[in-house]
Amino acid sequence: MATLSSQSYKGTRDYYPEDKRVQNYIFNTWKKVSISHGYEEYGTPLLEPLEVYTAKSGQELASEQTYSFTDRGDRVVAIRPEMTPSVSRLVAARRQEMAYPSRLFNISNFMRYERPQRGREREFWQLNVDIFGDDSALAEAEIITMGSEFLTSFGATHDMFTIKINNRNVINFMMAHYLGLDAIQAQLMIKLFDRKSKIPPENFRDQAIEIFGEADAPDGLKKISALLGAKNMAELPESILESDAVKQVQELFTQLEKSGIKNAVFDITLMRGFDYYTGTVFEFFDNDPENRRSLFGGGRYDGLVGLFGAEPLSAVGMAPGLTMTELFLQSHSLLPKLSSTTEVYIVVIGEVSEDAHQLASKLRREGVSVELDLTDRKTDKQVKTAIKKTIDNILFVGEEEVQSESYTLRNTTNNKEQKLSFERLVSTVKDRRRKTDDGLSDLFD
Repeated sequence: MATLSSQSYKGTRDYYPEDKRVQNYIFNTWKKVSISHGYEEYGTPLLEPLEVYTAKSGQELASEQTYSFTDRGDRVVAIRPEMTPSVSRLVAARRQEMAYPSRLFNISNFMRYERPQRGREREFWQLNVDIFGDDSALAEAEIITMGSEFLTSFGATHDMFTIKINNRNVINFMMAHYLGLDAIQAQLMIKLFDRKSKIPPENFRDQAIEIFGEADAPDGLKKISALLGAKNMAELPESILESDAVKQVQELFTQLEKSGIKNAVFDITLMRGFDYYTGTVFEFFDNDPENRRSLFGGGRYDGLVGLFGAEPLSAVGMAPGLTMTELFLQSHSLLPKLSSTTEVYIVVIGEVSEDAHQLASKLRREGVSVELDLTDRKTDKQVKTAIKKTIDNILFVGEEEVQSESYTLRNTTNNKEQKLSFERLVSTVKDRRRKTDDGLSDLFD
């Protein structure tokens, strides 16, 4: 029989315990920030009808990147490639019963069939945070402010990232009135602008000429050049600057300023690829020269709930991803040293295994996580195992400890040892837990 490969499916990854610690650290930081702003957690199925994505997510996502198949009941379904249509469906199902504004968050895994590369996988995890039922700039400012807080909660400073903002109404005005494009040309140009940073300048120019047509291209390219030359909103062509759509963006920047956000900039080239965005769109970018790329983004999508037969409802949200967040933390040296979630490793010395079992059970009842060595190996080998597993505390239990009920606890980070009673042992471990809290204990205690 052929040997099976130990490699995970292309574009996916295995999470070993040390990887799960990082994942849980990020997830629980996301959860704490979301909950602190009044957002409540929800869940949706892994599978959705394919039509949920073909309706509004965009043809590339639905046709080329979605894992879809026909199930045993002849239904065409897809593994979710994103969450926005699913949460819109969920809200539409209880449109009348829910209280608004409704603040919701979710952390789930998704799959897209695309070329794996740094920061982009076929299976990926992300946080989704959304507000339903608030069409004001305040809701948009709240979501963007939370995005900033997600990063600063990991220790990031505002100079480490930039928030780029645009508005689909500005984009639509620009395409129709300033560039003079029809609906089909506008969609093509939006997709081209969305790819601008990913293709060579000559390719961008050639594709723009093709969209304009030979006759209109010279004037069109001059107008695009004027757009790209605008370093801020005030430098936009006057016809765009005077539009009502720009006033929406200005109001958002006013609210962000009040919220203490100083690193947001207007970017006329920011498009966001999904077809469902209807207003503000934004992206967070890493300022590290070695990782200068988009971290995550979001925007306003007021039309999706109405697609599911419910009364239309305004919505704005964003979706930070696990992998890009991890890369950001690595590039800025913000990832803490994360030890094992096991707090105590009991090393058994001599014929006291039954006593060690009882002690382990007693510690667990006090809320301490314990691994008990059952191997009957030499002491040094048991100690090496605990260190290799990055467990912070080693507890030695032998005949003397059982008789005296005083136990030797070694801190593996500094090799210091203490003789402790059971009560002092519990309090010492819990004190160390608080000092090295990785975001787990205070959320779930």
